[in-house]
Amino acid sequence: MEPFYLVVFGSLASLVAVLELSKTSKDRFSTSTAFNSFKNNYLVVFSLMMAGDWLQGPYVYYLYNHYGFGKGEIGHLFIAGFGSSMLFGTVVGSLADKRGRKRACVTYCITYILSCITKHSPQYKVLMLGRVLGGIATSLLFSAFESWLVAEHNKRGFDQQWLSITFAKAIFLGNGLMAILSGLFGNVLVDSLKLGPVAPFDAASCFLSIGMIIILSTWTENYGDPSENKDLLTQFKGAAAAIAADEKITLLGAIQSLFEGSMYTFVFLWTPALSPNDEDIPHGFIFATFMLSSMLGSSIASRLLAHPTPRVESYMQTVFMLSSIALLLPVVTNLLVAPSNVKGGSISFSGCIQLIGFCIFEACVGIFWPSIMKMRSQYIPEEARSTIMNFFRIPLNIFVCIALYNVKALPMTVMFGMCSAFLFVASLLQRRLMVIAEIHKSRSQDWLNMEEMDPEGVPLNG
Repeated sequence: MEPFYLVVFGSLASLVAVLELSKTSKDRFSTSTAFNSFKNNYLVVFSLMMAGDWLQGPYVYYLYNHYGFGKGEIGHLFIAGFGSSMLFGTVVGSLADKRGRKRACVTYCITYILSCITKHSPQYKVLMLGRVLGGIATSLLFSAFESWLVAEHNKRGFDQQWLSITFAKAIFLGNGLMAILSGLFGNVLVDSLKLGPVAPFDAASCFLSIGMIIILSTWTENYGDPSENKDLLTQFKGAAAAIAADEKITLLGAIQSLFEGSMYTFVFLWTPALSPNDEDIPHGFIFATFMLSSMLGSSIASRLLAHPTPRVESYMQTVFMLSSIALLLPVVTNLLVAPSNVKGGSISFSGCIQLIGFCIFEACVGIFWPSIMKMRSQYIPEEARSTIMNFFRIPLNIFVCIALYNVKALPMTVMFGMCSAFLFVASLLQRRLMVIAEIHKSRSQDWLNMEEMDPEGVPLNG
């Protein structure tokens, strides 16, 4: 392996270690024993859920190719997964609010296990069913667990600020450490033990089963709005009305869709961007490097969220702008650096520059997840949390499906330029969200000051 990859990985690992080891009491909240027990339980479950997801990711395309399907057929399978998430996501989100978030989390485990089982069949229709089940499971993963956490945290009377700790740790462990370990474990199963490309999916089923047992034995149920017997259509209308009535929720949904749409498009683009001439690049090691970058971002986020300033609405403007610049690098290098026509070989100079830019983008992803979770906990109403969160995923999934369908028709520079533009717009919308949040905070403070006065304007506490 080339020294460049080792230098980048080693530098990132050192930064993560320094940030984690140098944290002081100012960078941490003083919490209770009860909260720590609750937090650790959730982190164990969430890490197992993410392990079940990460084990599958690197081998989905490989498995379909192993069964003899071409790029077009595989593309349709991927589109089916995102389309399923778009079509069924809002329904399962509403059911989570109505029937219970714990039940929804258990449903995620069962649905994803069934999806893993379908990978044993080389039949296209069975694999398509697995993608549909996987799309439903993905919707639950990114809504039901967070909704359960926020509701249970508030129900137990924990400090609202402590949610930031759980969010940051969940991303650090689930989207960072577990991704790296899952990639290495999957590599051992497939390459070292020669168990075949379906082995990671069987391992994922085991992790999901363990997590489901913990959920069933330790979690309590919570709901969105159990006091009113609402049907799904009424819930949809209520969620849509909440989004339309509150500009903060609308902006938050648009920001999330723009960022995640760019992120999922990047997942499909980074490999051809780094190896346009079939350069020999270590895909697994680069993936681990990206996940280490995400861990670095979540470590930075945990420090930022532990302090009252800068506020999350403020620093996320910089994060979106930085991510926009990072994904613009492939466009810039294509214009300024002469392309190489040599087939194979090692990574090019422009590839090295892009890899560093991609690591910066992944660090922004690591900051984004706990920060967007924090903002969602502040602005999204509890009674329709899962429903609204899955509403946000509709434009995201439409965008990804369109990008996948046209990935061969559009030049790569156009795709990266489009993602960069979306992230720039997200930065502008984040600025608007900060302004509105400040106005709302100021008005709330004025209202509190008025309540502390008697009718003649004399302070009641004076």
